[in-house]
Amino acid sequence: MAEDRFFKDEIKKATDFKFGAGVANVFDDMVNRSVPYYGEMQRMIAELASNHAKEGGQVYDLGCSTGTTLIGLNTMVGNNVKFVGIDDSEEMLKKCGGKLEEAGFTREYELICADISNKIEIVNADVVVLCLTLQFVRPMHRAQLLQRIYKGLNPNGALILVEKILAEDSHFNRDFIRYYYNYKRRNNYSELEISQKREALENVLIPYKLSENTGILQDTGFAHCEVFFKWYNFAGIIAVKK
Repeated sequence: MAEDRFFKDEIKKATDFKFGAGVANVFDDMVNRSVPYYGEMQRMIAELASNHAKEGGQVYDLGCSTGTTLIGLNTMVGNNVKFVGIDDSEEMLKKCGGKLEEAGFTREYELICADISNKIEIVNADVVVLCLTLQFVRPMHRAQLLQRIYKGLNPNGALILVEKILAEDSHFNRDFIRYYYNYKRRNNYSELEISQKREALENVLIPYKLSENTGILQDTGFAHCEVFFKWYNFAGIIAVKK
């Protein structure tokens, strides 16, 4: 796993964060050092998915990046379930394909390069995963994406959503962000790396409050919605279609 030093040198002119080749090469280290309890979160996603994935159905990972979630799902979901990974970064999908081959995937799977904000087709889905993905979709497109997911889910199908979130109260929001940056410092990110990444993500990653995320899921039509993970400004939600 290549070490993430993507923001270690001073950047003279700030640009928006992109999932290009440079990020793809260090993404696994980046996400493990930047997302609290990322490994446990992945285990929980696979565990929850195993309760809903049925033989002959499909599991979608939207924003599959380098395939970590798909590999975790592979350990708990039956082999007669097809996996579909979708990402808009060809560089990330190339990494993903290599990792799936290395993991010895024997199940049917498909990797698709596409922007999930557009009209991607979701069919015969028992599980759809959005792990740290919806936050990168422009707010004006989120409701439509969730509606497409809902329509493509089978009865009792589940959407598993993990997001960076805002606190309900702005006072706690300031505290939680401070605790989060302390977490990154403990994982050996410098002040320059933290500040430059924050600036690069400012116009790209747009978080909602937990209540806003659960609200939009309920408005979409999901009958059951429950928080399964929470750490300061990160949360995991499972929503089930009737």
